[in-house]
Amino acid sequence: MTLITLALAALPTVGSAGPFDDLASIEILPGWRNASGEHMAGIRITLDPGWKTYWRAPGDGGIPPQFSLAGSENITSFTPLWPVPQVFYQNDMYSVGYADHVVFPLRLNSDDPEAPMRISGQIHIGVCEEICIPVTLDFDELLPVDGERDAAITAALINRPMTAEEADVGDVVCQIAPISDGLQVTTVIDLPATTASEYVVIEAGDRSVWVSEADIARDGDTLSATVDMIHTGGRAFALDRSAVRITILGGNQAVDIRGCEAG
Repeated sequence: MTLITLALAALPTVGSAGPFDDLASIEILPGWRNASGEHMAGIRITLDPGWKTYWRAPGDGGIPPQFSLAGSENITSFTPLWPVPQVFYQNDMYSVGYADHVVFPLRLNSDDPEAPMRISGQIHIGVCEEICIPVTLDFDELLPVDGERDAAITAALINRPMTAEEADVGDVVCQIAPISDGLQVTTVIDLPATTASEYVVIEAGDRSVWVSEADIARDGDTLSATVDMIHTGGRAFALDRSAVRITILGGNQAVDIRGCEAG
């Protein structure tokens, strides 16, 4: 038996929310096995009407999903994939996530691709309406070798951010300046302008580094976004530009940019 725990964010341990768990329900979509032996499954989260949950980088005050596969069998690696999220504005704060429902595709590998996999564990999420509540959902499902393609998983895979190449992104530069408790980072991106309003999320590539909401400016085909980065342990840190991840959201689509150059 292979035990895997994948924490998607450096958060305190989230316990079961007890009576609030009925705000969200979970369903494992068994999915299908590819010729390579990789298995594509999915987790469908359905929320009470009017409630939302969060993306991997949720914005100020949000709770990113945490997956634990501690009871799984014949699974050696696990990668969740993230459909394009929405940007919400409430109580003078922005957050990034999904309203009412979401399907997270799961890319799974095993030691024995000719045998069934068992996916068993928990997902810890935040659900929000006027207030935000942590919820823990348990799952346990057998993933057969001969599963069939699932329309909901396929739709979630199609609803992915564009790559930098697909979006015709040019140069991507990260300008770094020290501040009293960390670093200020300005990304300058050559990206054709559209009519949609833009929201930029910058991730440091290190879960122990907090990143502020971005201040965004657009000058023709040049988009700039400035954030503060502070280590959650109060320590100095070096930023690996190759690990920086920039997501540009707007107009029901997104662009996913990996890495930036010195500037």
